[in-house]
Amino acid sequence: MKLSRLALAVALAPGFALADTPSRDDALKLQDTLITANREVESRSATTVASSVFTRADIERLQPSSVLDLLQRAPGVQVVQSGGRGSLTSLFIRGTKTAQNVVLVDGQRIADASSGTPFLEWLSIDQIERVEILRGPRSTLYGADAVGGVIQIFTRRAEAGQRSGHVRLGYGSRQNWERSAGLALADDDTRFSLNASSSDTQGINRSTHANAGSDQDHDAYRNNALSLNLSHRLSQQLSLGLSLLEQRGEVEFDNDSGGGYPYQDFQVSSQAFHVDAQLTDSWNSRVELGHSENRYRTAYDDTRNSRHNHTYRDSVSWLNTLELDERHSVLVGADWLEDRLHSNNAYSQDNRWNRGLLLQHRYNGELFSTELGARQDRNQQFGNHDTFNGALTWHINLDNDLILSYATGFRAPAFQDIYAPAGWGANPDLQPEESKSVELQWRSQLAEETRLEVSLYRTKIDNAIVADSTWTMQNLDRARINGFEASLQQRLGDWESNLGVSLTDPRDVETGHTLNRRARRTLSLDLDRQFGAFSVGAGWQAISSSYDDTDNERELAGYGLLAVRGSWQASEEVELALKVDNLLDKDYTRAQYTVWPSPDVHDYREEGRTALFSVTWTPQF
Repeated sequence: MKLSRLALAVALAPGFALADTPSRDDALKLQDTLITANREVESRSATTVASSVFTRADIERLQPSSVLDLLQRAPGVQVVQSGGRGSLTSLFIRGTKTAQNVVLVDGQRIADASSGTPFLEWLSIDQIERVEILRGPRSTLYGADAVGGVIQIFTRRAEAGQRSGHVRLGYGSRQNWERSAGLALADDDTRFSLNASSSDTQGINRSTHANAGSDQDHDAYRNNALSLNLSHRLSQQLSLGLSLLEQRGEVEFDNDSGGGYPYQDFQVSSQAFHVDAQLTDSWNSRVELGHSENRYRTAYDDTRNSRHNHTYRDSVSWLNTLELDERHSVLVGADWLEDRLHSNNAYSQDNRWNRGLLLQHRYNGELFSTELGARQDRNQQFGNHDTFNGALTWHINLDNDLILSYATGFRAPAFQDIYAPAGWGANPDLQPEESKSVELQWRSQLAEETRLEVSLYRTKIDNAIVADSTWTMQNLDRARINGFEASLQQRLGDWESNLGVSLTDPRDVETGHTLNRRARRTLSLDLDRQFGAFSVGAGWQAISSSYDDTDNERELAGYGLLAVRGSWQASEEVELALKVDNLLDKDYTRAQYTVWPSPDVHDYREEGRTALFSVTWTPQF
């Protein structure tokens, strides 16, 4: 039986035991719940961190082309690709760079240990049940790297009582084929979900470099994915579960000095197992075991040269939530993580572990609520690091909350920053980055169908790690980021709208330069309407200008992108859908590059107008 919003609000009210809250599998279907904020199921309104949530229903309505297309709909989130689908991507949350954010799949970190990059461009949207985006530091809960925010991706889950399958076939521009199939079975105690997908596209010529014949071809992208989720409730107090994700594929690209026609074979995988026990009415304990791999090999069609980087990561977490009374709760936890890097480059060190202990207290009152947390991480190379967070929520009335928060964070240098071989820009004297952030939020239910959330924030990062003019990694004295963001959800009759706006000012304090590739203004707007069995929608994204280089000498022009979509539920089991991205065929670039040793600057191309038609069959058993 599905939980209604009213039932959910009652379940999460103070005075009810954790056993009365929805299970994680049920919570993943609900828009108004959040798991990532405090590593447990809770109402979004009860959390102190700014957040965005996309459910499977949102994904099917918005028809995003990729995970990246979905993420950049959240205010404060910017995605910069280097030439179309599957290309190298930078992720900026509130002006912080990719390695300063944590990305999880079913609770497991998936970033490459060498660069700190999670390679989100290689994840298939067909395998995803839900995406939760936290904007703001969360190092007290997740340790190193959670300086700008945390993104958690949950793979497909079966719904309570579900017995169905799905088959989807799509074809679009540039010989883009998309295929997926899945099976979902669930009864009162057991849920099973198995999903497979495959996609490939001829692609585009990713670069404007035309001096070499090998850089004038179309660069294809292929992706194959498989996910499995199994959960079983042994009793009312004890449950266990297993999640698996496997992504493999190949992406072609330009501008590599190792040879002509370069390409990368890649694999991103994660495995997670958990045991969840309600030991008493007031004590819930959860143990999570995980393993993830991030592997890629760069090779060439015309030479035998190749290089590879393989990351292997093991983790263990033990989380205990104690309900002291109807208003006070405590979270006590321990994390252990080990990264191992296998590469044909001679890194001076290829493994590193980290241990963390965390303690967080939460008070929920009628007039105000508080959150206080502390964590200590012990890193194998950099020793102990302490982080803190505190938040005060003033419940002005039933429809308005004002939240003031402060948090610290840190990031240990990635293997490439500090352990790479001579000539690769590594600096063994690098120090960890440390951050301090303060934020003021206003959340308001302006009307029954109107929700407004606004944030003002300031982040200071000491020892920020950047590459200097010789491409050697250095610690900046300080970077600071000021920002404003707002989101507005509005429903008028059959119309649904979602607006996200962000103003960001990220700077190197010493030089005054804007941090590179960060746009200072972004806007995302989605409008959708249902007409019985038909639905139509449109999305608009506007990105202001930015600088490609740290010296602010190469400016990238701003751009706007318009997308339209529609679907027809032809029968209970068959749906037809059509979408057109970049409807106005805008010519734009998000990043530039130079081809060594020439100083000439070239653009990475992005895709023009693209269309995709799909048919989905969902048989019921």
